[in-house]
Amino acid sequence: MSIKLRLTAWYSGILAVMLLGLSAAIYGFVYFNTYGDLKDRLKTQAQQVQLRQAWNFDGLQTVLDGPAGQTLFAQLYIYDLNKLIPSPNLTEINVELKVPPQVNLGKQQGFLQAVYGGNPFLVYQKAVDVAVNNVPYSAVLQVAVYTGEQVNMLSRLKNILLVGSFTTLFAAFTLAAFLAKKSMNPIGDVIEAANGIQTGNDLSSRIEYNGPPDEIGRLIETFNSMLGRMEGAYKELEESYATQRRFVSDASHELRTPLTTIRGNIDLLQKVWEMEPGEGKLSEAEIRQLSIESVKDIADESKRMSRLVADMLSLARADTGRTFDKEPVALEPMMTEIGRRAAFLPRQAEWSVGNMSQLNGKYVIGNKDYLQQMLFIFIDNAFKYTPSGEVTLDTVFYQNQVGIRITDTGIGMDKDEVPHIFERFYRADESRGITEGIGLGLSIAKWIIDEHGGSVEVVTRQGEGTTFIIWLPLLFAPPLE
Repeated sequence: MSIKLRLTAWYSGILAVMLLGLSAAIYGFVYFNTYGDLKDRLKTQAQQVQLRQAWNFDGLQTVLDGPAGQTLFAQLYIYDLNKLIPSPNLTEINVELKVPPQVNLGKQQGFLQAVYGGNPFLVYQKAVDVAVNNVPYSAVLQVAVYTGEQVNMLSRLKNILLVGSFTTLFAAFTLAAFLAKKSMNPIGDVIEAANGIQTGNDLSSRIEYNGPPDEIGRLIETFNSMLGRMEGAYKELEESYATQRRFVSDASHELRTPLTTIRGNIDLLQKVWEMEPGEGKLSEAEIRQLSIESVKDIADESKRMSRLVADMLSLARADTGRTFDKEPVALEPMMTEIGRRAAFLPRQAEWSVGNMSQLNGKYVIGNKDYLQQMLFIFIDNAFKYTPSGEVTLDTVFYQNQVGIRITDTGIGMDKDEVPHIFERFYRADESRGITEGIGLGLSIAKWIIDEHGGSVEVVTRQGEGTTFIIWLPLLFAPPLE
């Protein structure tokens, strides 16, 4: 059974019990109030008749009147004389009240309802002692009143309560079913959304709810929030899988090239060295020169593979959340050393270093080795993409940050490529196959910048050059030296 039907059944059942109890209470209240006055009147009249002892064998002479003008009827039955003495009004309607057996009189005293001639009566009977000619006899006194109006009134009241209760119950059941369905509709939307998630159709769907901020409203709000988080996590997972697949594919491609070169050179050396003396057209000098070139190619490709593996290990450490020790680093000596050492890098462009004296007394919190690695990545990258022109290193200040600026007049980039240059193995289409590299340097540099709490700014124009500005937070209180 659904929750909707259970709620409707519970509401209707509780209402039915309450209506039954209320109807019973109303009916009982009216019943006892209706018959209470009659019973009190009958007992009072019975006592008055008994006290007067106004009996003879011609009939009961006392005239009895009930409440609201209702006429009371009475009769006296003497057991020993087998004599019935009715009141005159009882004789007029030709009704004789049923006399209880003498042996059961003690148990049957009190009130009872009876029907005589198709008419309902309320009868009060009690045992009395009657003296006839100074001789005591046992008798029963019965006083009755006609209750047709009371019976009809109570019957109509009972019908009204029953019909009203069933009508109210039916209306309440219908309304409860409607309200339960309306209140459970949002739950149905939640179920549909959950089924959509289960089948993996669409995580971007949200449940619309225009009702009050009740429990269901809060449930839907929580569910929508959960959907949003799941959608974000799912997208991040998909992006992570895509990045991983691209990483594996690019790494495989980058590793395959040097391995192919090494394998080809080894096969060539093996073939040459296995030749018998005098076999083939190559002289000893040519074989020696060929061997030297092959070994040099193998060494170069091995170094390239070593750099690739080292870069991949650095990125793997970054992915696992590993960090490095940090301490105050003096900027002037570090930047001066970088400017001097960068001049010895392979390059075709001119190398220019700005005035570093303004860095005197300036410190950053970081790791000197990683900072140097990061800056050499940018400088080496500038040299690679500047076949002619100039590469410049200088610094700027803004608020509480130092900006290390590396500017080149090289080939530049298209603005659409800027968001992707820090992705792993990404290289602009114009540079693939032309400029040496594997596309991991800037990814490592970005990781180092992030670990130092810094940021990087890129300004570029295709054919005119590129400027990188690495912003690092300055240390407010430099250490004492």
